[in-house]
Amino acid sequence: MTEPREIAERLLDLQVDFVLAEVTGDRFAEVIGRDVEAVIGVADTIIFRDVVEIDQAKETVANVINLIGGSPVLGEMVGTLANSLYTDIATNNDYTLGDVVEREPVEQLLEKIFGMHQAQERILERLTESPLIATVAAKFVDKLIDDFMESNRQMANKIPGVGSLVSFGTSAAKQARKAAEKATGDGTFLGEMAGKGAQFALKRTNNAIREMLRDAPVHDAAMEFWDLHAGEPVSGLREYLSQQDLYDLALIVYRIALTTREKEYFGVLVDQGVEVFFEKYGDHTLAALLPELGLSGEDIGNELLRYGPAVVEAAKRNGVLAKLIRERLEPFFLSDEVIAVLAEATK
Repeated sequence: MTEPREIAERLLDLQVDFVLAEVTGDRFAEVIGRDVEAVIGVADTIIFRDVVEIDQAKETVANVINLIGGSPVLGEMVGTLANSLYTDIATNNDYTLGDVVEREPVEQLLEKIFGMHQAQERILERLTESPLIATVAAKFVDKLIDDFMESNRQMANKIPGVGSLVSFGTSAAKQARKAAEKATGDGTFLGEMAGKGAQFALKRTNNAIREMLRDAPVHDAAMEFWDLHAGEPVSGLREYLSQQDLYDLALIVYRIALTTREKEYFGVLVDQGVEVFFEKYGDHTLAALLPELGLSGEDIGNELLRYGPAVVEAAKRNGVLAKLIRERLEPFFLSDEVIAVLAEATK
């Protein structure tokens, strides 16, 4: 008579073979379809907030941002991706910028930016409060006047008799500048004068700037600039920056994102986002959340079938899959309780 333990071992072998058949070959697709449908059916009976607490969700989101955001892989990929992107841009003449980015959302974006009057006014106000504005304005005005005087001199030289008159005026201005340089010790005579009143002048011009942004065809000019580039190949973008520029910018942006996520206030924003999510979707079932995320049962099944068979077949070939299945089932089939039942049945 066959011993109960031998029967249990034979049953274990049959169970392992059955499970292997379920997850390999043509049967795998049927099992995935069946199980995904079953899981979604169960998920449709479970309310999200009943199984996930808000504090747990906050901790999970924070951990994901912290662990993935600071992972070495992401850090390495940023620079590598920037170089690869630049290389692709440099050789890609098959697509235009207009093929990649639609015109309509660009126009909507510009309309929104130019329509943000509150932001524009606040920026203008804060600019006039900066002490450095006077310095910048001084140098700008000084350079502007220098260029203007030189341009006038060159044009006047082409007209008989006028060149000498302009040269005399330019000479007088230079003498005045030299006198001012001796008195002030620097070379920004006219610029210094402009600088002293720069902040006042900027405040007076705020209204003019506002009117320009609101009334002048700034939006149309921006869209014209876009249209000039929309028909050009994507490869033309590399004319705006070098490969090293793109690489450096990518790393700087990554660094900003990396350091920002470590700030306490960023955690406050994440927590607020989780609370908003719970408020809007907390009473949904788990299955009802899938369409909100742009997913369906079919999408999940298709993705499992895209990668699952290759992984499972590789694990089956090297014996790892059968070993894992046996390790999970063996404690049951060779347990004292099962052996006892089999012993009772074979009496």
